[in-house]
Amino acid sequence: MEFITNLWQNNAPLAILIAILIVVIPLLIFYLVKAKKEHPKGLIAAALSNMGERFGYYIMNAVLALFLASKFGISDDSAGWIYAVFYFSIYVLALPGGLIADRMQNYKGTIITGLLVMAIGYGLLSVPVFGESFTATTGQFSGILIFTCFALLLIAIGNGLFKGNLQAIVGQMYDNFEAEGAKISNEEYEKRKSKRDSGFQIFYVFINIGGVIAPFVAPLLRTWWLKVNGLVYNSSLPKLCHQYLSDASAMTADQTNNFTNLAESVQSGAQSILPAGAEFAENYLNVFNTGVHYSYIASVAAMVISLLIFIATKKKFPNPAKKEKKAVENYTEEERRANAKEIKQRMYALFAVLGVAVFFWFSFHQNGQSLSFFARDFVNTSSVPPEVWQCINPFFVITLTPIIMGLFAVLANRGKSVSTPRKIALGMFISALAYIFLIIIAVMHKYPSLDTFDTLSEAIKVSMRTSPTVLIITYFFLTVSELFISPLGLSFVSKVAPRHLQGICQGLWLTATAIGNLFIALGVTMLRTFPHQWETWAVFAVFCLISMGVMLGMVKWLEKVTNK
Repeated sequence: MEFITNLWQNNAPLAILIAILIVVIPLLIFYLVKAKKEHPKGLIAAALSNMGERFGYYIMNAVLALFLASKFGISDDSAGWIYAVFYFSIYVLALPGGLIADRMQNYKGTIITGLLVMAIGYGLLSVPVFGESFTATTGQFSGILIFTCFALLLIAIGNGLFKGNLQAIVGQMYDNFEAEGAKISNEEYEKRKSKRDSGFQIFYVFINIGGVIAPFVAPLLRTWWLKVNGLVYNSSLPKLCHQYLSDASAMTADQTNNFTNLAESVQSGAQSILPAGAEFAENYLNVFNTGVHYSYIASVAAMVISLLIFIATKKKFPNPAKKEKKAVENYTEEERRANAKEIKQRMYALFAVLGVAVFFWFSFHQNGQSLSFFARDFVNTSSVPPEVWQCINPFFVITLTPIIMGLFAVLANRGKSVSTPRKIALGMFISALAYIFLIIIAVMHKYPSLDTFDTLSEAIKVSMRTSPTVLIITYFFLTVSELFISPLGLSFVSKVAPRHLQGICQGLWLTATAIGNLFIALGVTMLRTFPHQWETWAVFAVFCLISMGVMLGMVKWLEKVTNK
């Protein structure tokens, strides 16, 4: 007990990571056993390859918005929009990535190329390049910022070649799995068909195993590098350093006092104490951000591991089926019209669900945007950096998935199975509950906008900060909604997509995600400019409730098209 207490006091993030691993490792074994017994042989290999790639991605994703603000001294809005465009690019490029794989009929080669391109992008990000000055108004950062954005573009291109095509391969696994069952008996076919949703949920869990560990990497390395240089972590200090370097005379008395006090407090282990001035500000920013750069080396290693796993197991993976010309030539005119009508119905159903997905991702992916800035400013993060709290979401995905899978299995056994479209509608409602909860918190604490909060004294800011429990509850609701929408959305796409358009249709799902992500920076803009914080959360709650209503209005038609 004394060891745990000491570990928490000296390194709270590491203590949390150890506790998470104690819970996650047995669950990982459970999922591996379940996948091996009940699902296609290639599922585990595909999931492990995806897990490695996602681990590298989430290392970067956990800190990206805050890193952009801390390194370049740009506003939270600007950092948020760069993040949003990057996020948009990651998903929208999955459409041409799917088109390339479909046209070339070389899904595996496309995936390997994607992993290599991502590794190069992360390698560029790992280089700690700085300008001569950290003054944001001089324009000296422009070249380095362009270099950083170029690295992000490479990651987005690689991700577009990788992500959707691996999902298409998993969908083909289940097409083949069901076809093999149909040869045995109709009962075996129905049994295997019922495994698709749970299979994509297992695949999704492995994504989040990487995601639950990754948020700790950058904060731990950053804290270590600060300690090596005799400094300690403080989330408020980078912004004050940039303000001082940009225009010290424009700082308020409270901001100047905060800067002076924090500069003294973070140098407790330094060999020589620098006064709270330009030299200290540049040194702290340099050390602070260099630690984050080093974390991207772990992302490169993750890409390499994912690549090795994929190459070693690629013989197990099918290629999504080609459209056979002979089959088309043998169709009668009536059969051709019927096939064309069925494809149109399937594509209409797909686009209908994609429209709902846009609003879900707009609301859900606030974890890297407004919720990160909310954690930084309004949550007590003295022991645990704000980025680390992003591990809550993947942790809940891993621990709650077997419960939700079990619930759906019990309902199915009782003849009360819930269709995929109904699950998605329910997920939108649960997502709305997360933001309704934040509305209540914001009203109770009378939280102002981020701009107003920045002008307050440090004493007032500290008094307004709430318990991390608020983040845990919020992420609980968002994670449950995610489990009802994201993996089941992948499953829905694999069901409804025509066989010769698997890659493109998975790309369309990711494009809908991209469109939602393009607008996620509005969350930070609203959080900064709306007079009352609750108004921001109300916007997300309304979007989720409207999407739920639209989905429920279409549910019978969607069930008919997909046969549930």
